[in-house]
Amino acid sequence: MNLSLEGKYAIVCGSTQGIGLAIAEELALLGANCTLIARNEEVLKAAVHILDIALRQQHGYLIADFSKPEEVKKVIEAHVAKNLVHILINNTGGPAAGPIIEATEEAFLNTFNQHLICNHILTKAVVPSMKKEGYGRIINIISTSVKIPLKNLGVSNTIRGAVASWAKSMANELGQYNITVNNVLPGFTSTQRLSTLIENIAKRGNTVVDIVEKNMVEEVPMKRFANASEIAAVAAFLASPAASYVNGVSIPVDGGRTGSI
Repeated sequence: MNLSLEGKYAIVCGSTQGIGLAIAEELALLGANCTLIARNEEVLKAAVHILDIALRQQHGYLIADFSKPEEVKKVIEAHVAKNLVHILINNTGGPAAGPIIEATEEAFLNTFNQHLICNHILTKAVVPSMKKEGYGRIINIISTSVKIPLKNLGVSNTIRGAVASWAKSMANELGQYNITVNNVLPGFTSTQRLSTLIENIAKRGNTVVDIVEKNMVEEVPMKRFANASEIAAVAAFLASPAASYVNGVSIPVDGGRTGSI
């Protein structure tokens, strides 16, 4: 099975921590040259330095704030004008938790821009390079909420579903160019995002964090949370030559928690 990404160039969004950073690390281990995108330059510099360079990869970073789509567009267009791209990892932090009935219209619009619109901007920018190279992998890190909505994540549930539909449409159009578009759906994963959600639930329920965490673990057949590296492994496979005929799918990586086939 060919998992080598030697000679491939990847863009990894939201890659200074959590799942995004774990994916960048895994792609680098397989030989990819990684360009990280986030808004904090100091943290980006630190993240780049921990990526593997055993195959003489050259890693770099781009600074962009995903709450400003026009900024993302300017940055990515400048990058692709001078660089090849074979792999795009669309990954953006989720919105604040809360019931959907309490969500503001602004929250929906901001999240739509940060996720779907920025994904679209990035994809449009990198596709010409992928077509030229005859190799493209667009991987969206979404959520299991595209299968079954999650409690207390109204805005996230809504926008994640929109991204999944966008991705399927894109997969149908780009498959003929040997460009695949797939979604990875992380379950409960040990990241700062999950810790914040647990704290929010505990506060709303006037209970303690340990009880909330224990209840969440009990929902997972494997009785534990995922490590970010376990999500990254699936993304790395989808980015590899071995996944050449996997296209237009949403893959839960959730320890079996999602209650659907």
